[in-house]
Amino acid sequence: MTINPAGVAALIGTAVLLVLPSVVPPYYVGLMIPFFGYAIALLGFNLLFGYTGLLSFGHAMFLGLGAYGAAVMSGVLGVKSFELVLLAVMLGSAVVALPIALLCARYVGIFFGMLTLAFGMLFYSFLFKFYHLTGGDSGMRVPRMNILGLTFDRYNKIEFLAGPFYYYCLALLIIAGLVMWRIVHSPFGLHLKTIRDNSRKAEYLGVHVHRFRLAAFVISAVFGAVGGAILAFRVGLADPELVYWTQSGQLVFMAVLGGFSNFFGPIIGALTYTLLQDQLQSLTEYWRSMLGIILALIVIGFPGGIAGLAFDLQRRLARRRQ
Repeated sequence: MTINPAGVAALIGTAVLLVLPSVVPPYYVGLMIPFFGYAIALLGFNLLFGYTGLLSFGHAMFLGLGAYGAAVMSGVLGVKSFELVLLAVMLGSAVVALPIALLCARYVGIFFGMLTLAFGMLFYSFLFKFYHLTGGDSGMRVPRMNILGLTFDRYNKIEFLAGPFYYYCLALLIIAGLVMWRIVHSPFGLHLKTIRDNSRKAEYLGVHVHRFRLAAFVISAVFGAVGGAILAFRVGLADPELVYWTQSGQLVFMAVLGGFSNFFGPIIGALTYTLLQDQLQSLTEYWRSMLGIILALIVIGFPGGIAGLAFDLQRRLARRRQ
C-alpha cells in the first residue's frame, strides 16, 4: 500500500494542533486564531492564484466583508449565533464577488491584478469615509457570540479564545481544507489547472474559461469572508485596515512563503508568517524589512516555497532509498 506523504503530514499537523493548548501558554494558543483565519482565507486565495493563475492584489476586501458582516450581524442586528453569522457573510461575499468577478475575470495578468486592487481600495475608501455607517477609522465592534449554541460564560476572553474557540476554528480549518481538497481534485479543479496552463487551448477544447474563472473568484471570496469573520471575532473589532492594500500583499506574501504550487503551501505560509511576525516584532522595529528579506531569499533560493522545499527533500530521500 502506498503511503501519501502529504496525508501523513496533514494528520501529524492536525494532531499537533489538537494537543497544542495542553503544552504551550495561552498566549501562543491565542496566536493560532489569526493563523486559522488566514489559513482558511488563503485556501480560497490559492484556488484563484495557484490553481487558476489569477493573482489578486485586492483580496483583503473579502476579509473585510467577513469582518464587517460579522459586526453588522452581531453588533447591529443582534445575532448571537456565530454559525448564522458565518452563513450570512459567506452568502454576502458571494453576492458582492459576483459582479466584481464578471468584470475582472475577463482579464488576466497585471490587468486582473490592478482591477482587483482598484475594487479593494474603493471598498477601503468606503469603510474609511462613511463614518456614520462603518465607524470610519474606529471600525465597528464585534461582540462575543455563541458557538454551537453554547455561551461559555464561565470563560473570560483569553480562556475562551485559547479553549473552545481555538478548537472551533481548528474544526473550521479542517472542514475548509477537506472542501477545498475535493474542489481542486474534482473535474472542476482540473479545468482550472487547464485554464491556468493554457487558456486558449482550453477554449478550443470547449472549456468555458470565463465561467470557470468566475466560479473560482466567487469561491475564493467565500473562503476569504470566513477568515475575515474569525479575525474580527478574535479582536472584537472590524477595522478598515484589514482591507488596506498591504493586507492583500500580506496574503500574497503568505502564499509565496509557503508555496502556492502546493495544496498545503498557503497553510504552511500562514503559520510561518504568524510566528515570524510575532517573533520579529518582539526583536526589532524593522520587522517588515526582515520579512521582506526572508521572502526575497525564499523566492530566489526556493521558488516552490517552504512546502516545495520539504517535498523536494522527501523525493530526494525516496530516490536514495531506491
